[in-house]
Amino acid sequence: MKAIWCPFDTEESWFVKLISEQNPVICSHISKGKDFYTYDPPQWDILISNPPFTNKRLIFERALSFRKPFALLMTNTWLNDAAPKQLFKDRDLQLLMFDKRIKYDNRNKITFSSSYFCWNFLPKQIVMKRLNNRELKSQPGR
Repeated sequence: MKAIWCPFDTEESWFVKLISEQNPVICSHISKGKDFYTYDPPQWDILISNPPFTNKRLIFERALSFRKPFALLMTNTWLNDAAPKQLFKDRDLQLLMFDKRIKYDNRNKITFSSSYFCWNFLPKQIVMKRLNNRELKSQPGR
């Protein structure tokens, strides 16, 4: 089994509970004094998380610096920014895209779609998945 690092989530987050059904999970939320920009768990294999939508470039620069597979949930509008084009110019950006919009809270209307922006994680560059009701809701542990 692969150890999954969820650097933006707590043990109570729905996100971690779902992942931990199949893999060991290491949580390191900033509220516990473990800042993603300075903390690196001693042993982990894959980084998966729902990061804040601020400081996207810094988050992806740090994720790429580990040279380990990652999947970070991000708004698709980030593809309009110059940062992903620069960061993934010489790397294969992979996208796990969905048929529905992910709900981030209890609002009825979500105005943007999201995907997992990945590196060295998926079997091909773009994977399309259908979300079932259980997977549709993302509750970050922030």
